[in-house]
Parts: sequence; C-alpha cells; structure tokens
Amino acid sequence: MKTMACFVVMLPLLLALVKAQVPHWGPCTEPATQPAFNLKQFMGRWFEIAKLPARFEKGRCIESNFTLKVDGTAQVVSSEILKGELRKIGGTVIVEEPKNPAKLGIIFSHVLPYATYWILSTDYVNFALVYSCIDVLRLFHVDFAWILSRTRSLPASAITQAREVFTSNNIDVSHMVLSSQQGCDKDMDINPKAIKPKATTMFL
Repeated sequence: MKTMACFVVMLPLLLALVKAQVPHWGPCTEPATQPAFNLKQFMGRWFEIAKLPARFEKGRCIESNFTLKVDGTAQVVSSEILKGELRKIGGTVIVEEPKNPAKLGIIFSHVLPYATYWILSTDYVNFALVYSCIDVLRLFHVDFAWILSRTRSLPASAITQAREVFTSNNIDVSHMVLSSQQGCDKDMDINPKAIKPKATTMFL
C-alpha cells in the first residue's frame, strides 16, 4: 500500500521528466563503464555532439565545464542557448562508488532530482560517452545518453562507433539526435541567466 501511495505521489513528476523520452520495460540496464577512470583527466570543457532527446535540454550550443576544487569536490556548469538567451545551471559532481569512479552522479539543486552520470568510455582528449537512467519502481526505465567531444564536432565515423558502444551495452540509441553546435562561439557572449553551484562532499 505504501509503495502504491508513493507511486501516485511521484507519478506527475516522473511523467514531466520523461515526457520527451521513450520508456522501456524493466529496470535500468547495467552497462560496462570506463575501467580505471581518472576524474582529474575528465575535468574541463565538453561539447554535446549527440544525445537521446531530453525534456530538460531544448536549446543549442550545449556544453558542460567540469572543475576539480582544492577541497576534493568537483563541480559542473552546463549551458545552452535557448530563445536567444544563454542559460546556465551549476551542479555538484559525486562519485557513486569509490571502487568504480566512472559511476558519477550530479546534484543540480535541492529541487531537481539526483542524476546518475556514468562514463561508459572516454579517451579524455577527444570524446566521452555518458549514460544516465531513471528507474520507475523497476517497472520501466528511461534512458539518457550523450556523445561528448572536446571540440564542437566529431567525424561521422566516430559518432557511428560511439552509437555502437551504447548498442553493445543494451542501450537503445535509435532515437539519438545530433546537437547543434553551429555559430556558438560568437553567440556565447549573450548575458547568462545562471544558477550558482553549491559544493558538497564528493562521495555519498
């Protein structure tokens, strides 16, 4: 009874979050993540090249900038241009499992849900493949996947290989779309609407 009551309360929020996504039956998959992941090398600027459509990402010129602080916490500031405005949101990066540091999570605020952020593969200097998932009572789940690059473009062959990595991990990327990174450098001078990130401990 408590489980059903919880589901009824959470349903409107979950439906809002997954509105643009394609749900799949069963719990989230457990893909293989980057072995011996080095968080420090992952820091810096990453541009979104392709993604599974996400309701919370409607703009263009989407990028994320990761920084490692002296106290050992890591932060990320993600930005996009939407309707002529540069919008930013900051979050705290955590390591879900110290023994598997490629399983990251991001806390954007006390209001927004905690988001998993697993690094499936990266060479740190060219590309990164990221996976996230929302699990609804293990009845169904919604996948999120991103192909990131240190530059605003990747060769078509690299994108194809990246999609194959997701597919080999049972992640359906048939609905993956390319992100717009054209004309972004001159447009990034627009005054931003920003949310200041808050630091928390790096480990759960």
